Amino acid sequence: MPSYFLTHAEVDVDPAEPIESWRLSATGRIRAGAAHRTAWDPAIARIVSSEERKAVETAALLGGAVSITPATDPLLGEIDRSATGYLPLAEFEPVVDAFFARPTESVRGWERAVDAQARIVAAVRAHTADGSDVTIVSHGAVGALLLADLLGEPISRALDQPGMGSVLTFDPRTWSARSRWSRVTP
Repeated sequence: MPSYFLTHAEVDVDPAEPIESWRLSATGRIRAGAAHRTAWDPAIARIVSSEERKAVETAALLGGAVSITPATDPLLGEIDRSATGYLPLAEFEPVVDAFFARPTESVRGWERAVDAQARIVAAVRAHTADGSDVTIVSHGAVGALLLADLLGEPISRALDQPGMGSVLTFDPRTWSARSRWSRVTP
């Protein structure tokens, strides 16, 4: 059986709100509502999400579809980019590129990629330590960092999700990826 790492679906971007408070958009709610078809298996009894609203909402929609009440874990959170807060897309993308390209450096005060990777790997390992499978609901950047570790590859933006609301499978017992990213389709 695989475990799943699901990223939150599309959000309503509101520059006036803290990033961790952003909610799912109408499209995101539809995509998250369909996640049970690709990010869950009947043998999975646990769903654990980041505490950020968009991940909690995604997990709640998944959990509602399969009758599981999700738990939360702050260690599953997105990279800490509170030093800059919201950045317009034209400014955000180059900073993300630098985050992945220079993983041992803090880019514009953001959490270093190596630190975020250590955090997400430790959290996912803790949630699967008992040998059971789980669906983790979190964020794309930390998912890319997890995938690099599962593959035994260097941190790279090439491992980033193809879009919000994506899923990958992994085997926590062998600590290996069983798939790359695929989009959840409604």
